[in-house]
Amino acid sequence: MSRRVVRQSKFRHVFGQAAKADQAYEDIRVSKVTWDSSFCAVNPKFLAIIVEAGGGGAFIVLPLAKTGRVDKNYPLVTGHTAPVLDIDWCPHNDNVIASASDDTTVMVWQIPDYTPVRNITEPIITLEGHSKRVGILSWHPTARNVLLSAGGDNVIIIWNVGTGEVLLSLDDMHPDVIHSVCWNSNGSLLATTCKDKTLRIVDPRKGQVVAERFAAHEGMRPMRAVFTRQGHIFTTGFTRMSQRELGLWDPNNFEEPVALQEMDTSNGVLLPFYDADSSIVYLCGKGDSSIRYFEITDEPPFVHYLNTFSSKEPQRGMGFMPKRGLDVSKCEIARFYKLHERKCEPIIMTVPRKVRLSTHSRSQTCSKTIYIQIHPARSRP
Repeated sequence: MSRRVVRQSKFRHVFGQAAKADQAYEDIRVSKVTWDSSFCAVNPKFLAIIVEAGGGGAFIVLPLAKTGRVDKNYPLVTGHTAPVLDIDWCPHNDNVIASASDDTTVMVWQIPDYTPVRNITEPIITLEGHSKRVGILSWHPTARNVLLSAGGDNVIIIWNVGTGEVLLSLDDMHPDVIHSVCWNSNGSLLATTCKDKTLRIVDPRKGQVVAERFAAHEGMRPMRAVFTRQGHIFTTGFTRMSQRELGLWDPNNFEEPVALQEMDTSNGVLLPFYDADSSIVYLCGKGDSSIRYFEITDEPPFVHYLNTFSSKEPQRGMGFMPKRGLDVSKCEIARFYKLHERKCEPIIMTVPRKVRLSTHSRSQTCSKTIYIQIHPARSRP
């Protein structure tokens, strides 16, 4: 009997490649604020990066095609009176972005398609409801004009951006600082992590916790959680010995993890970026110089290590392009925008496909293309 040694997967050979130097964005003063957010948001039209700014908080918005050196006088989006901590593009309108700040407010901005001649200072709407700094933003994945914010006051507020009113305020669920909030694919549930080391599944319509797990990761450092397409929860955190750890959990049975793996000893919080189409999760640690990626399947051990993209420079933050902004003709399945101290560098994840060789003879005017295809081995009699 023959035994299958190598796991069959379409994504076993995914590899990352940094874009050429002329496709990077140079001379950007990336924010030095101590906060565990990605500092970068991207969509098929624009790249937004939180930057250093005197006398308040600001972020820069660049058209994706505007690569190369950025003019030091390029207009910024300025309106907050304290540093900006998080930004998020609206999934239903590529010209609308929300920003959260240390000044306790959330602002929603309309970005024009043309390059403005001066700083953008007037938001469409300012949302005021938190009593302490606001560090987390997340648009609802399916409902238009619905935005979630979470603040240092341990409160989650869901807003109607069209009218500026509070749709829902969840203020008695978290006894300590909220580290992350994530919607599921249709926006019917929330996964939250908190400084009290508890992972909670919240039904916002009922306004109650439907499942929770204490000490999903036993370490005291921040934990992150995202929903997978199977309805499981993927988490990153730390062990009691400060080793980084990843876990996969079934919300219907929080007693035991579906999978739990120790990784390495590093202080950087692992930011998970999940691609529901390929069921691959990419882990980007702040201060790391690598991106690890894993495939989540229904077969043990459920979380399969694929590969690591490594570079020389540590990352200050990371932007993740939505699927509709990728070049699928080049077999691109993910694109990241890695923040350095003074620049932003695209990193392209590609699935290799059929090998293609082209040979050209000077005496001929056309090129001859040879395809190499691997045939399955014939069974011996």
